[in-house]
Amino acid sequence: MIWTVVIACIFLAGYVFMRLRLREEPRRASNDTGLAILEFGRAYPNEAIREVISTANGDSVFLRLHDGKVGCMRAHGQHFTSHLIEPGSVHVHNSASGMGLMLEFVGSASDNGTFEFATSGEAAEVSLWLLGSLLPATDTDESPQAMITDT
Repeated sequence: MIWTVVIACIFLAGYVFMRLRLREEPRRASNDTGLAILEFGRAYPNEAIREVISTANGDSVFLRLHDGKVGCMRAHGQHFTSHLIEPGSVHVHNSASGMGLMLEFVGSASDNGTFEFATSGEAAEVSLWLLGSLLPATDTDESPQAMITDT
């Protein structure tokens, strides 16, 4: 009789452990930068990633790509949405805290949001990536004489 109670307790403990683990799974998926990289690679297989910065809560990941473009991954539970940010498709503002960015996507208002980073340096880095990807390419002469502009 005692063995039956012991076996039942082991099964009950295993069931409780699995339920708690499954409840925590969406949070772990949203904080996993490696999973975000794999998912972005699946969505955009021809884009090489140079650098990755995650938001403070881990729900979003910004990726600097090889050709100066920027990718954005947002976690929704166990799923990610991938965006390849095209030039002119986003407006960037500082957040009130100074450690984040407010992004307004021109074509998709549902993607707008405030992204808070762990440090202000990370927020500045991502904003520089966005500025670099949003600068129009010009075919003008880039000699020192051509770089002088009126102020």
